[in-house]
Amino acid sequence: MGTSSGWRRRTRVRRTWRTRPRKEPTTATVPDRPLLRTGDGQLPHFIYFVLSRDVVTLVKSILFHRRNPLHFHFITDTVANQILSNLFQSWMVPSVQVSFYDADELKSEVSWIPNKHYSGIYGLMKLTLTKALPSDLSKVIVLDTDITFATDIAELWAIFKKFTEKQVIGLVENQSDWYLGNLWKNHKPWPALGRGFNTGVILLYLERLRRIGWEQMWRLTAERELMNMLSTSLADQDIFNAFIKQNPVLVHQLPCFWNVQLSDHTRSEQCYTEVSDLKVIHWNSPKKLRVKNKHVEFFRNLYLTFLEYDGNLLRRELFGCPSQQLQVALEELDEDDQCYEFRRERITVHRVHLYFLQYEYTPTDDDTDVTLVAQLSMDRLQMLEAICKHWEGPISLALYMSDAEAQQFLRYAQASEVLKNRKNVGYHIVYKEGQFYPVNLVRNVALRNVNTPYVFLTDVDFLPMYGLYEYLRKSIVQLDMANTKKALVVPAFETLRYRLSFPKSKAELLSMLDMGTLYTFRYHVWTKGHAPTDYAKWRTATTPYKVEWEADFEPYVVVRRDCPEYDQRFVGFGWNKVSHIMELDAQEYDLVVLPNAFMIHMPHAPSFDISKFRSSPSYRYCLTTLKDEFHQDLSRKYGSAALKYLTAQRNI
Repeated sequence: MGTSSGWRRRTRVRRTWRTRPRKEPTTATVPDRPLLRTGDGQLPHFIYFVLSRDVVTLVKSILFHRRNPLHFHFITDTVANQILSNLFQSWMVPSVQVSFYDADELKSEVSWIPNKHYSGIYGLMKLTLTKALPSDLSKVIVLDTDITFATDIAELWAIFKKFTEKQVIGLVENQSDWYLGNLWKNHKPWPALGRGFNTGVILLYLERLRRIGWEQMWRLTAERELMNMLSTSLADQDIFNAFIKQNPVLVHQLPCFWNVQLSDHTRSEQCYTEVSDLKVIHWNSPKKLRVKNKHVEFFRNLYLTFLEYDGNLLRRELFGCPSQQLQVALEELDEDDQCYEFRRERITVHRVHLYFLQYEYTPTDDDTDVTLVAQLSMDRLQMLEAICKHWEGPISLALYMSDAEAQQFLRYAQASEVLKNRKNVGYHIVYKEGQFYPVNLVRNVALRNVNTPYVFLTDVDFLPMYGLYEYLRKSIVQLDMANTKKALVVPAFETLRYRLSFPKSKAELLSMLDMGTLYTFRYHVWTKGHAPTDYAKWRTATTPYKVEWEADFEPYVVVRRDCPEYDQRFVGFGWNKVSHIMELDAQEYDLVVLPNAFMIHMPHAPSFDISKFRSSPSYRYCLTTLKDEFHQDLSRKYGSAALKYLTAQRNI
């Protein structure tokens, strides 16, 4: 089965680089076990063209109602493949298969057709399905992504059984007057049978289409009509309708409630008596939720329900057989362990939606580019605009949010002039699950999706000094980081004032330190965290200087992208950065403090996790237990060189 408003809105992610296109479809199956079949011995199949956030809402509505295994097919570019394959793999929805096909290999099939529709070339790709999909795939449902299901899609699949022997395409009649040619003076649509048909929902009998020579037939139809029409106005829909006009016996007309079309000029209200009768709602207008209809509030609320619906609830098992891999991992845990919840968090798989907003990045020529990497939740959104003003380089942000919060963030970003105009910020949603904030897992999502050779590992509640991006790029060259293992330390400071006149130079910062407007970071509550930076030396330093690791050191650093990832056993508050710096030291990274760099922590309310750390003896006990286990793992990994960490810990 499939869609196309994804095809109508090319994925909101674009990069200038491309990996080599795949010649064969890649498949991700969740979980790895036999799938049940539908009555005719076939697994229902769905096809999507290009991807956007919309496809997730459509998929949610399908999964919410379904009672059978499903197979989704996506025709995508490389980046869209990355986004959706990662999403489905991390979603872990039982009894769902997902396959991907390279859209770039299909463009030549339709690029010769002039098209005035806003969907562009992707609006024509439904025509290529007999060639794009596996030859043993006999039937599919094709869907636009601006669709919401209100029933089990298996009911639609069952209509294939009602096809006559000659019928190959199932469609709902067009609910506007477009093909009648009376919308305005001199309106000249493509030929169609009566009102024509809407291609937002299509039942395609691929096996029969191949048998009658579909590829040659639609091409001949398009070539013939283009001699007179010059271009398509409604993309594939024009060609499908011209083909059906010549071959009416091949179409099976679906009941109109399978594609209730909500554009301003449709007759959709004549399609149903009660809204409860509807099966599929199709927002087939560029205006989408702003169309006029007497039941538009009902439709909008249904759409918003799935938009903000907790996707974790769709992981429910259909047949009572939980994922074998997860089951084994759970059985290995001791439920009587005082730290069971911490260990349970480590095997929790969080859904991840990469590049939630449009992203564009062009690599620099000198291989010195550096990405600011951070993570955040809803209570830190207010920092984003300020960070974008202080840092002009690329940014990779992982946001820990619920489905509803992700939509609030989307509205916030779309309303911000600063964020709207920054395309080199990659926003990656890690969806909430469990009782802990998986801070290091979220950091790793941001770190893995960096495109530059170097990363600046920071926290979102810090503002970098103005010009830090260019200063770091110059330092990367001067300190030969391409050929040495260095972690460049950016000294951290803090203010207790919500309104701060941000220092424009080191000299101005030192003056503010002396006046008590600024302080060295955490000097009054956690001195050990940054004391090895040696702020006294930094005051007069004019060249970079090396410092030694000390227990509990947790500076903010610039390193190569291939640095160790954060240890994901640490969740919530405590030791999440300390453990990372310790592993950098174990791998013999030199810690080098930059003499003319600084960052300032802005005040905010304490997080829920730090409050839990302060109030719960059990929490603190488990954190100590995790520290001990981390030390043991470090010793096994790095041998006797790691003994100093255990010794240092015992001397604290």
